[in-house]
Amino acid sequence: MPTWKSDSNFCGGVFDLDGKQKRVEELNKVTSQPDFWNDSEKAQGILKEQASLKDVIDSWEKYRSALEEARFFLDLGKDEKSEEALSEAAAKVAEVAQGMAQTELTQLLGGPDDRRNAIVTLHPGAGGTEAQDWAEILLRLYLRWADRRGYRKEILEYQPGEEAGVKSVTFTVEGDYAYGYLKAEAGIHRLVRISPFDANSRRHTSFASVFVYPEVDDTIKIEINEADLRVDTYRSSGAGGQHVNKTDSAVRLTHIPTGIVVACQNERSQHKNRAMAMKILRSRLYELEIEKQKEKMEIYHKTKKDIAWGSQIRSYVLHPYRMVKDHRTGVEVGNADAVLDGDIDQFIQAYLLQASAAPRA
Repeated sequence: MPTWKSDSNFCGGVFDLDGKQKRVEELNKVTSQPDFWNDSEKAQGILKEQASLKDVIDSWEKYRSALEEARFFLDLGKDEKSEEALSEAAAKVAEVAQGMAQTELTQLLGGPDDRRNAIVTLHPGAGGTEAQDWAEILLRLYLRWADRRGYRKEILEYQPGEEAGVKSVTFTVEGDYAYGYLKAEAGIHRLVRISPFDANSRRHTSFASVFVYPEVDDTIKIEINEADLRVDTYRSSGAGGQHVNKTDSAVRLTHIPTGIVVACQNERSQHKNRAMAMKILRSRLYELEIEKQKEKMEIYHKTKKDIAWGSQIRSYVLHPYRMVKDHRTGVEVGNADAVLDGDIDQFIQAYLLQASAAPRA
């Protein structure tokens, strides 16, 4: 938690207000030019930056106003020895502190894709039903997390396990900074528990992988040659309504040059499923290209380690004790039930802080 000062310039210092206001003035001049919309892709990028800066400036104004109110109640409480006024001052400061913490977290999300929607794919590791059940538990965790943040989510592809759980699931999370937050979850997740599927009630260890990609919109051009695609259609399975298993509406696309495979079965129409599958493929090709440009393909491949011992980013232990530990940041939480119910922001925040402090390549 930051140390709060009585000087209202404190907020401006945190946010580099002067620099942001100058940048807004520069962008205002650019957007007023008659040829601004000649390059629509560039124009959209400028408008997004402008909106992001405005959000930060508006936040500063809101926090400054709240601190001035807190100062008023503090002075009133001292002059009139009013416990009620002092309590109101404390409440205002707590409100600002909470808001500032969230805004500072958002400021860590400065990547070009952080504000985008996210596409998430979950795969169980070896272990059959145990691992498949763990993958479904993670699915519930992320859907609950999205609900907590008010994000919209949609399951695009769902392959159920034979007895329980899922063999594979892909879903989207739509909302501001969805990808920026969820990228912290990419990696191998490990579960230790007494197996509900073991008649002898033995302890089992299961693994599942989480892959996160930024959703690519129309402002980013990713060309896909139809000759490079293999298209398979099949009947949908699992959740999806009465239309499943009646027609070959599900679509699977294989991008032959890269070996990337995506599928969608959520819509009734094969045409709509193909369009959504193409959107997912474009997002994955975009991420792949970004990694190549940054010469960090080794990092990309590290996220595709064997889903097994030694490669996990986080462990969820339910027996013989209850604890969730992130192996990248060292953050530990004893309330495992809350974490499995979607309370993962502390892990995400620690990861983003660690990433922001790491030296740039």
